[in-house]
Amino acid sequence: MISLEDVQKARVRLNGVATKTPLVYNAFLSEKYECKVFLKREDLQVVRSYKIRGAYNKMARLSKEQSDKGIVCASAGNHAQGVALACMMLGIEGNIFMPLTTPKQKVGKVERFGGKRVKIHLIGDTFDDSYQEALQFEKETGANFIHPFNDPCTIAGQGTVGLEILDDLQGKADYLLLGIGGGGLASGVGSVFNILSPETRLIGVEPSGAAAMHQSLNKDKIITLPEIDPFVDGAAVKSVGENTFRICKEVLDKIVLVPEGRVCTTILTLYNEDAIVVEPAGALTVSALENVKEEIKGKTVVCVISGGNNDITRMEEIKERSLLEEGLKHYFVISFPQRAGALKEFVNDVLGERDDITFFQYVKKNSRESGPALVGIELKDRNDYAPLIERMEKAGISYSTRQDNQDVFDFLV
Repeated sequence: MISLEDVQKARVRLNGVATKTPLVYNAFLSEKYECKVFLKREDLQVVRSYKIRGAYNKMARLSKEQSDKGIVCASAGNHAQGVALACMMLGIEGNIFMPLTTPKQKVGKVERFGGKRVKIHLIGDTFDDSYQEALQFEKETGANFIHPFNDPCTIAGQGTVGLEILDDLQGKADYLLLGIGGGGLASGVGSVFNILSPETRLIGVEPSGAAAMHQSLNKDKIITLPEIDPFVDGAAVKSVGENTFRICKEVLDKIVLVPEGRVCTTILTLYNEDAIVVEPAGALTVSALENVKEEIKGKTVVCVISGGNNDITRMEEIKERSLLEEGLKHYFVISFPQRAGALKEFVNDVLGERDDITFFQYVKKNSRESGPALVGIELKDRNDYAPLIERMEKAGISYSTRQDNQDVFDFLV
């Protein structure tokens, strides 16, 4: 584990650099899950994530000779912002490699925080693609690589989040939920709690589509995932680090996985209930409360909100994923008779009073008796789905479902 002394030294180093973010009681979540839920608001950092802690702690320890060679890093967005700000504050030149899929909002923030000190390279479709390019750049130029999660200095910097939680929490935490991408936050904060609050159960949280740490711990060795869902971009890595794997194996009590659709529902809920803007990775821990709702009743629970760099242009996709996850949106390929009035009959005889057609695409083929249409139907209640299917079958409608088809989803959103 990372030593408590290293984390305490990092805290001193970060004084005046990283914001001491608030630990806030959340009444809505506490009532919903019948416990006391506190949110550690790392989304309120100057770079809107905890990543400035680890990046600055690492870079501030570089020698003058190392600093003169510059730095290089790979990031899906948040680490890049922390590194960029550290470059500006410390006067270090930086090259930052990011996936082409990085939200524009995050790329723009990196440019703003780093200014003329940093150069951005958009390469590859995932963090791991950018990571390999950054390593090659390090090899060719001699620049110092600033790892987003697997460096002891980075981990110690992230561990300062744990010191702040323990400072501000009245009494003990029964449960602490930590999001996991590469595992730097979980390793750092987990090390602190393992020493200062060993009775607290530590739960790591990963997106279902990028469960690298979960798979690795299950196999007791580091697993490289062949494919990942990049939606939770701040936590979507194919492989965790050797250091973070070793530490998480030691300090975490368990890991839970949450589907990306539920993450989307959490993003919308936090905004609607408390006006909290979180990115997908930042919503992981709150999303996981559903996984552990029975065991946390009556307990004190802390969820780390790791970041709030959400791109407004993603909201349509977030809403769509949420509706699909909640069973409120369904897509069908329906074969309609090619005659006048067929659609009117479907609306009058099949759709329920609260059902709404939100998507309809149909091309008439004159040489056929019937033609397929892609139809999206939004429900007010997920329990309305079974009656809808029953009415379609009673009316003799020829249909097939498409709500779980990723190709259809990518086409629509």
